[in-house]
Amino acid sequence: MLKRIEWREPMLVHESQPCGPVPTICDEEGIYPYVSFSETAERPVLRKLRMIAIENDWLKVTVCPDLGGKIHSIIDKASGKEILFHAGSVRPVRILPRMAFISGGIEVSFPIAHTPVQIEAVHAAAEQIGDRLYVWCGEREVRYGMHWTVEYSIGELDRFLTQRTTFMNPTSQAHAWMSWSNAALPARADSQFHFPAGRVLRHADVLEELEWSGDRQYRLADFDRMQGFFWKTSDCTAFGMYTPSLGSGLYHIADPAVTPGMKLWLYGTGRHEAWAHQTAQRQESYVEIQAGPLLEQADNNKLQPGARHTHVEFWLPSTEPLDIREISLPAPELVELSRVPMFDWAKRETTLPWLALLSAYDGGGSGVSEACSVPPEPESGCWPPSGIERLGEALRWAEAAEADETNRSLWTYYRAVWLAAQDQMDDAIELLQTLELDCAYALLGRLLRVLKQNYEASRVAYDSIESAAWRLHPQLFIERDLTLEAIGHSTLEERERWFKQVDALQDDGLVERKAAMLISRGSFVEAKALLESYPFGSIHQRYERTLLWMRIHEALDTPNVEIPEHLGEDDLAIYGAYRVSDANKE
Repeated sequence: MLKRIEWREPMLVHESQPCGPVPTICDEEGIYPYVSFSETAERPVLRKLRMIAIENDWLKVTVCPDLGGKIHSIIDKASGKEILFHAGSVRPVRILPRMAFISGGIEVSFPIAHTPVQIEAVHAAAEQIGDRLYVWCGEREVRYGMHWTVEYSIGELDRFLTQRTTFMNPTSQAHAWMSWSNAALPARADSQFHFPAGRVLRHADVLEELEWSGDRQYRLADFDRMQGFFWKTSDCTAFGMYTPSLGSGLYHIADPAVTPGMKLWLYGTGRHEAWAHQTAQRQESYVEIQAGPLLEQADNNKLQPGARHTHVEFWLPSTEPLDIREISLPAPELVELSRVPMFDWAKRETTLPWLALLSAYDGGGSGVSEACSVPPEPESGCWPPSGIERLGEALRWAEAAEADETNRSLWTYYRAVWLAAQDQMDDAIELLQTLELDCAYALLGRLLRVLKQNYEASRVAYDSIESAAWRLHPQLFIERDLTLEAIGHSTLEERERWFKQVDALQDDGLVERKAAMLISRGSFVEAKALLESYPFGSIHQRYERTLLWMRIHEALDTPNVEIPEHLGEDDLAIYGAYRVSDANKE
């Protein structure tokens, strides 16, 4: 018997702190137009999240549209077992692309991995069509303006979950994309990895290719560190994981002609397990089994204007180990693609002002103030979405039609931001240089430093900021210090004066920059003591503290010293196309 229910479930949510007011353009730790985050609160708040469950006699599958449309839970009804890893809370950790990754369930990503809307609400709809229940989640994403919809469905007799994902590009340009379905499973030492034999790319402290044997059994206890494996070749189409001590597992199968990507990610047993604990309420590790239409996460594809991509995957929960070579590819009869909804922009605080502006522009009003609200405050982190192609026209109209001088300057600022997001950097810089706004000086300082390497001009921009709060905000403080460091030794006295104004603050970025300043001054022992004494938060695939540590020990003539784990940076080799900021240049 098929059944569908919907409710709002109280969950523990650890709120994240935005990095700052500067748009995430040329930001190594962000992806425009999304806000990035610098830290996560230790104490959670209670928040009710929307849940939609579909079930038959065998399975109950719960989807959470308020967490990017991910699968929240899969229950095997005969045993009552939860198949997926459940973190117990929403506790973001610092992993790209937004430094706000949450574990658990099954995440579907687009147009990058991990999905930038993991902690955002997306559209959802559910319906029974014939003898099949469907849940659709998706949106028109704000980076490029492409549509994505993930469809979850079960039939009356199915013992598997069908997942169909559709992308469509309604814009006038081709855009890069990747997509991975990422299932998190509870990990134990006896967890068994049932993957095809073949050639794999191993991503650990080194990148190397090796053979995954079909003749041996792989268990979590065999791995003593975090690492990932990508299958470059495989001798069958299914893969999965089973844990005897839990009596549960999950398997995946898809048509390899459409969905060839297979990945295994694990933290291993030992020192890296603590990285998994940071995303959950309890000290329990997890393993991720992933699939996608591309072979590696260093790969992107292009979706042409008007083009559509669709791929189908199947998840098979199990309370016993399965032979992956005996798993057959299911062939359920799914609803026609024409009935799959393509959702519009999600109505968030960061999109509503821009949709209102576009509506006012299309309405042809004589005055912008009469037709829509005032521009967002620069401190709000609400930046014009690069995926709304016609927003440049609307911003120019708002700028010309605005009677209030302050608001007109803000519309000009946001047009400059939008131009920079479209990679029209020279035009953006020229426009920013006409403005006398702290927000404009802040972005201008970054663009002049990162793009033009014009450090003196960047310094002038930062010096032009009038607000003491803006000048001392950690994000602006750090970026100004990078500019001063690039100018050279002559700025040391100035840097020291700035640091005296924030010496009571406990902030990872400020401590990093202070250590860099001490190195510039030649105070290597003091810099080493600072890095040793500060409790840094953990962050994946970023190595600023590691590089500082190495510089210190090279100067002290102890170059082979071990990198301390308390620096909070992993030791993985650089890998992955998590950001596609240059995609439109290709």
